[in-house]
Amino acid sequence: MNPYARLPTTLFWALALLASSELSAQGLTPNTSMYMGLGTGDSKARIDGGRIQNGLRNEGLSTNGLTEDKDDIGYKVYLGFPIHPNWAVETGYFDLGRFGFSADTTPLGSQTGSARIRGLNLDLVGTLPVTDRWSVMGRVGAAYAQTQDHFSGTGAVLVTDPSPSRREINYKFGFGTQYAFTPALSIRLEAERYRVNDAVGSHGDVDLYTLGLVYRSVGP
Repeated sequence: MNPYARLPTTLFWALALLASSELSAQGLTPNTSMYMGLGTGDSKARIDGGRIQNGLRNEGLSTNGLTEDKDDIGYKVYLGFPIHPNWAVETGYFDLGRFGFSADTTPLGSQTGSARIRGLNLDLVGTLPVTDRWSVMGRVGAAYAQTQDHFSGTGAVLVTDPSPSRREINYKFGFGTQYAFTPALSIRLEAERYRVNDAVGSHGDVDLYTLGLVYRSVGP
């Protein structure tokens, strides 16, 4: 068994325990410490074209052409809980979009496939102030993602399982920058990498580049 296979799951629960203990120790409540955010932007996947061609070759088919759709629009919504002036735990929902491919084969046929990836995340976020309003940030965490695949074939291509799906916890990380317009409202630019597995056992990365707003609860 791969000794690193359980690391994302362990990280997920470690972050959850850290957030719970720190919030309890400091007496923080959502009304005074919580912030919320929304970001959207480009989502870019890495599609394993070689693996697709090998799969068709194993069925006695050769690939004449392969077209990949590696770009879509993604978004995320999240809540943040400060545990230190420079540290916070964030949890949220993400949708990385839909990606796909189309392959033409000999004997005459074609195969198309697509994957939709969405799920929940739990991250530890560190922030380093540069000025009173501008800061840089980095994050590491775990994502519980569902990958819903859809395959179809024509001619010589036969598809035995057209709609497989998979749920799995994997790691994610990222970096970004944030500018505060007011104590309550900031704009945030981020780049994140999500490690994902599709429903047929392929491993890959999806990069999400977002621009969004953060609303922070402030006292009177």
